[in-house]
This record gives sequence, C-alpha cells and structure tokens, in this order.
Amino acid sequence: MATETPTRALFMLFGGTGDLALRKLYPAIFNLYKKGSLSKHFALVGLSRKELTDDEFRAKIIDSIASETDDKAQAEEFASHFYWKSHDVNNLGHYAELRTIADELDKKYELEGNRVFYVSMAPQFFGIVAKNLKDQHVLSENGGFNRLVIEKPFGRDYESAKKLNDELTSAFNENQIYRIDHYLGKETTQAIPVIRFGNPIIESVWNQNFIKNVQVTLAESLGVEDRAGYYDTAGALRDMIQNHALQIVSYLAMDEPNTFVDTEIRKEKVKALESMEIYDAEGVKQNFVRGQYGAGDGSPAYRDEPGVPKDSNNDTYAAGKIVFNNPRWGKTPFYVRSGKKLAAKQGRIDIEFKKPLVDIFAKGTKQPQELQSNVLSLLIDPKVGIVLNINTKNSEQGFHTETVDLDYVQSPERAAEVPLPYERLFHDILNGDGTYFASWPEVAAAWKFVDPIQHLWDATQPDFPNYKPGSMGPKAADDLLARDGNSWYYPNVR
Repeated sequence: MATETPTRALFMLFGGTGDLALRKLYPAIFNLYKKGSLSKHFALVGLSRKELTDDEFRAKIIDSIASETDDKAQAEEFASHFYWKSHDVNNLGHYAELRTIADELDKKYELEGNRVFYVSMAPQFFGIVAKNLKDQHVLSENGGFNRLVIEKPFGRDYESAKKLNDELTSAFNENQIYRIDHYLGKETTQAIPVIRFGNPIIESVWNQNFIKNVQVTLAESLGVEDRAGYYDTAGALRDMIQNHALQIVSYLAMDEPNTFVDTEIRKEKVKALESMEIYDAEGVKQNFVRGQYGAGDGSPAYRDEPGVPKDSNNDTYAAGKIVFNNPRWGKTPFYVRSGKKLAAKQGRIDIEFKKPLVDIFAKGTKQPQELQSNVLSLLIDPKVGIVLNINTKNSEQGFHTETVDLDYVQSPERAAEVPLPYERLFHDILNGDGTYFASWPEVAAAWKFVDPIQHLWDATQPDFPNYKPGSMGPKAADDLLARDGNSWYYPNVR
C-alpha cells in the first residue's frame, strides 16, 4: 500500500473551545496526525472571545485527545502545533491580527499557503466570518488552497439558506465550501455507491420494476437533553430529515454517475433531489406525519423538559413518503422517519423488493407456502453491516419455506479500526474531495421539498403529545405505510 503524503495546512477554528471542537474535531485531527495524513507541516489557531494563553489552550487539546493518545510525548508534540487567539468575529482589527498570525505560521511550518477555515458557531455568524476573511485578506493569496467548512443548520428554510449561501459565495467559490454533515462520514453511507454501482447483481434490480419501497430510519432513544434552546426552534423535520435523511436518500435514488468524482456524483444527486414531488397542503396531510413524545418510562414529556415551553408544538418525530418523478423510480415510495425517545438508537436503510409476479409455491403444492419479500438492509448505527433476507426451504420434514439472513456485520475489531465520521470528513477536506459534502443545489432542493411541510405544520394545531417514549412513534406513521399496503420493516424484522 502506498504511503500517504501528509497534507500541509493551517486550520483556523472559529468556536475553538466549543463542545463540538473538544469532543469531535480535535480527536479527529489527532487521528489524522497519528496515521500520517498530517505531520510536522500543520498548525491550528483556535478562535473565540475567550482569553487563553497558548499553553492553556494546548492543555485543553491534550485533555480532549486523551482517549486517543499512545503516549504523553506524542500528545504534547501534537498540541505544540496549536495556538490561541481571542477573536471577535465583528472586529475587523482582529482579522488583521489573524492575517499576521497566519502568515507567520505559514512560514514557520512551511504550509505553502494552504488554509482551512472551520466555522463551528451559530449560523448567523457564517456570512460575517466569510466576508471578513476575504475583505481583510486573511485568505491565502500565494497559490495555496482556501477551504471554508460550516456546520449545520444551513438556514431555516429555502429563503434563509439562499441568503446565507449568497453571503458565503461572495467570499468563497462553491468548490471551496464544505457543508459538513457527519452522517455522510459514516461507514455505511459512504459504502452506498459501492454497494450499488460496484455490484451488477444489485444495480440491475435497483429500480421501480423490482423494488417495492425504500425505508430510511434514523431513530434516537434519547430525548432533547440540554439542546432545548436549539431544538425547540428546529424540530425533527429541520434537524434530521432536511439534511441527514435526504442526503442518504439522494445516494439511494441517484442514477449512476459517469465517473466516481465529486462533480459527477453531485450532479446525479441534484437530479434525483430535484425530481422529488413537491406536496401541496393536501399532499402534506396525506404523506407526512409529525409527533411529540409524552411522559413515560419514568421520563418527562417533551413539554416538561428543561427549557422547553409548556405549550410547545415542536415536532420531536417526523415521518413521510417521498416520490421521485423520474423513469428509474416511477411511484416507488421512499419512506423516511426520525425521532427522539424511540425504542432504540437505530440508523438503517431497508430496501424491500417485490415478490415474484407468479408465486409458484402458493399453489400447486400439497402444503401451499407464501413467499416473503426479499429485504436488503444497510445498517448504519450502532451496528455497521449488510443483511440480505431471502427465501429458502427449511430443514423440517415436508416442504416448508422460511426466510434466512445472509449477513455481514462489522466485528468489534474491525469497527475499532474504522475512522470516525469527522476524521473521514477532515481527510476529504484536506484532499479537496467534495463527494460526501452537500452542494448548494442539493441543499436548495431539500429545502424546497421540506418548506411546504414545515409551513403547513406551523400553521396548524397538532394533537400533541401523540407517542410514548420507548415506542417507534405515533400510530399515524404506521398508517402512512399501511395505506400503500406496506409496513415498517424495523423493528418487526422477520
């Protein structure tokens, strides 16, 4: 195996002592350092309003990577590349100071002008940071790359997302912007194109002629916890469906790209997302369901959680049907659902195939048997794997059919070696690979689909709470599939 050449880069991390940075980002960068994707030619400047010394900041870094380090000397050497700058994103003078620091570190570490700007802050600061970085000449101007990384949420609706995007693209080109979605860094999500396009036995039946329905489940067992301030303004539809679920769906629904490069993949994802049927008010009522958890299992109702208004109509559960108006899918339904306080933490994709047009086992035998649908399950979280449920004959006397699983589930040993999502995504950012990042046309198409749903929900009074903790959501979500003659495959796995 060829040895990877370490990337030279300066990271500037806005929100440098935030929870995300300390829990996820610094350990991810450290793992890249351990594996050789980064070496001696890198540096990171942490930024926020806090007053810290470099040594105080480095102590935080060493603490954040403690579970990943092999020895103290390694951790200290890594942390020595970290610097702190107290920074107010609205203060233009601070950007001039940042430019000076960047130029000094570029020379010290021989970074060739490569710069990654990671904004781990509230969305209202994204545009301000991008504009000031350009106007105050913090961007590299000597041939190195400039890459802007932003966390979700990317807007609250299409209009706010477009305004934000216009602000970003006034300072950065679209191919320099990396809208990070940690679900796109997960092992199974990244495997979808290979499973589909690398296996003719699968891709040949990946269409409306053979697939009955597709189900994407992103279930959480925890409640809102300490995120009420954000979550009560977002809800399951905005927080999970608009981004994570629709991004996964786009990889499942897209046509085969000409080549496996980010520009071609994004082109096909956009075509799929733009072919989604946009629902009017009646369509929303028929095809989307919302929920909010009540009290149960010794835990409070959502409205009784700390920081949640007593009259909140926020959705902690959302489920719906997506239809693609294109030749590949016809009216094949794609069902998505996500919610809090559900029966288990479970991320999975279940593809149910159609039964044979003529079931020769249902008649003409002494003991008629009804075949079950084949189901291909792609397990995302907490287990990673692939399961194909097929029909066969059981071993009893006489003729009896049964279903069995052909499965590959990642072993604990293999799982321990797999890069975590943020590590994968940082690696792609350093390599300039946008395959597993959302482009603006994808984000725009997702918001145009979600907006009519959210607008109707905002304008109507729900009957909340409507599901119990430990369940899989409101009954209306089961009825949604039943109207099409379908049912949720999980947790009623055969």
